Amino acid sequence: MNYVNAFLFCGLVCVIAQIILDNTKLTPGHVTTIFVVVGTFLDVFNFYDKFVLWAGGGALVPITSFGHLLIHGALAKAANFGVMGLSLGMFDLVSSGVIAAIFFSFLFSLAFKPRD
Repeated sequence: MNYVNAFLFCGLVCVIAQIILDNTKLTPGHVTTIFVVVGTFLDVFNFYDKFVLWAGGGALVPITSFGHLLIHGALAKAANFGVMGLSLGMFDLVSSGVIAAIFFSFLFSLAFKPRD
């Protein structure tokens, strides 16, 4: 059942994104930003953790999870360090993913030649 829940959650996120892209003049960058902000708001109000418990890894894969992880780390550090903890904890949970994306992007840019 966990696989079904993960599929349903990710599928719902993709369907919502496709509906937004088809019916508005927003670009994929706008939709990505909207989903990061939505994930942040869902975590602030303690809804995203319920999605993670229900959908498992399916809730940790979409871009909404990036906003969830950013604010989750920031709020955890803010509890210990106050206002400075917001900026300190912002990238605690996502730092490895961001570093991996930068590193592999650099490697692929060396290996492949871009088209015109």
